[in-house]
Amino acid sequence: MQDSLEGRWLLLIHQIPPKPNYFRVKIWRRLQRIGAVAVKNSVYVLPKSDQAQEDFQWTLREIIAGGGEATLCEARFVEGLSDEQIEELFEAARSSDYRQIAEEARRIAKSLPANLRAEDDRREQAETDVDRLKRRLAEVAAIDFFGAPGREAAQGLLSGIEARLHPTGLGARSATPAKTSLEDLRGYTWVTRKGLHVDRMASAWLIRRFIDPEAHFKFVPAKGYKVQPRELRFDMFEAEFTHEADHCTFEVMIDRLGLADPALRPIAEIVHDIDLKDSKFARPESAGIDRLITGVAMAHKDDEARLARASALFDDLYEYFNRKRG
Repeated sequence: MQDSLEGRWLLLIHQIPPKPNYFRVKIWRRLQRIGAVAVKNSVYVLPKSDQAQEDFQWTLREIIAGGGEATLCEARFVEGLSDEQIEELFEAARSSDYRQIAEEARRIAKSLPANLRAEDDRREQAETDVDRLKRRLAEVAAIDFFGAPGREAAQGLLSGIEARLHPTGLGARSATPAKTSLEDLRGYTWVTRKGLHVDRMASAWLIRRFIDPEAHFKFVPAKGYKVQPRELRFDMFEAEFTHEADHCTFEVMIDRLGLADPALRPIAEIVHDIDLKDSKFARPESAGIDRLITGVAMAHKDDEARLARASALFDDLYEYFNRKRG
């Protein structure tokens, strides 16, 4: 019984003097850096951990030293906001951060000429910008407590720019990696992040439909999972199959597996537009499929249930495009 009464959150409740203005801004920026989100005016929350408590304690001391008042408490939400809604606040904040990084990465990529010479001044500026964005991405990932969507897309875009800047550099991901044999991928357990959405749903459908009908899936937290023997990861950080350059995981899998089925290409374009939100292909079906996928996610919290529903959707979508070309 005692365990159920323990709070999973830390709340910092503060009151800051209206003057000077810079002090209020300073505290707000500190709270942003540690990843806290506001649940009410002057009430900020973090998932309970030793690091979160230390971060809040330093902020509390700074507020008091500046003439304000602050209280730190452990909490659980009983009425009003639910734990799930609190998690959504964190995911929305980090998704926004990842989206900003991705947008800036796209701007950098567009500014580079197709044939970039070693002596081009734009190379040095692009390298500086990419290094800055990589540091920013690492900072955001460190406070991404619930695996918000967008990290893989931002990482893929940055890796794609690095591959253009250093085509033969060590550690640079190739935009066109070597093809992988379908036979070599059978009998594995496929691992991805919890909370399936469009790219992971489509990729899992692709695995069972075209690679291994008996494939098993494991849904794990975004952070801290250590891959086991006979496991392959997809659409998660440092996965064997994930975003590369401006390609979503579904596109990457089609290319690397050499799947030339024409009906898959429009599906890939739809998944890309929904996942990356860049309107690259502007397919008319994307808006409707986006709403269906969102409905699946809203109606089913269990990832196996989401996969079953989404697989039926993609089966029908594949059938449509397969017959349409006939």
